[in-house]
Amino acid sequence: MLVYEFIPNDTLFHHIHGKNQGTHISLSIRLRIAHESAEALAYLHFSASPPIFHGDVKSSNILFDQNYTAKVSDFGASILSPTNEAQFVTLVQGTCGYLDPEYIQTSQLTDKSDVYSFGVVLLELLTSKPVIDFDAQEEGRSLSSSFLFAMKEKTMQGLLDDNIKHENDMEIIMEVAKLAKKCLNMKGEERPTMKEVAEELDGIRKLKQHLWGQEHHPEEVESLLREASHGLEIEHTGYFSLENRA
Repeated sequence: MLVYEFIPNDTLFHHIHGKNQGTHISLSIRLRIAHESAEALAYLHFSASPPIFHGDVKSSNILFDQNYTAKVSDFGASILSPTNEAQFVTLVQGTCGYLDPEYIQTSQLTDKSDVYSFGVVLLELLTSKPVIDFDAQEEGRSLSSSFLFAMKEKTMQGLLDDNIKHENDMEIIMEVAKLAKKCLNMKGEERPTMKEVAEELDGIRKLKQHLWGQEHHPEEVESLLREASHGLEIEHTGYFSLENRA
């Protein structure tokens, strides 16, 4: 008999694309979710023995436990790290919009395939847009293509979720966007590892906290921290719980 951890608070997909469309998810929360998910994938790639390639990283496979900690789930498409070249070739599995272009071409699932898919998840966190928009013109259906075009044309602000598009946060948001662009590199060998992604997200979170601290007087910070500490005891809804886990 297999026993699985009970995960009661739905998926990242639900919180981003559900009826609230991410309105209650602050930038700090999105950064935390990204960092926790990246660390989980880095563990699979570097600490599991043998290493594991997930193969289907997407927002609907990132779940939240009772404390709203992000958990990577659904290993139906996963493979163990191959020990020789012949083992690399697999039947292409995964989800449209998240699939690594190299994997589609070669049928070779690698750790960098997960990095590409995670880059798409970062785009969802930044934009709250679906990865494939079937109602859009053909050139704008893919979120990753729209993002790369926006980065090239320096029109990224037009893609961002209005709920996080604040002037004081643009430096942080653009750091995440640059990281997502690295993850979406067409050449897998030029993408960062998931360990590097996790480390960079950790640095971005610390930068966000540093900039936030500079914007408040010390007494205001102390008051806000007291409120946050008190709020940790509140778990009436997902709104409060997500905010308190930022």
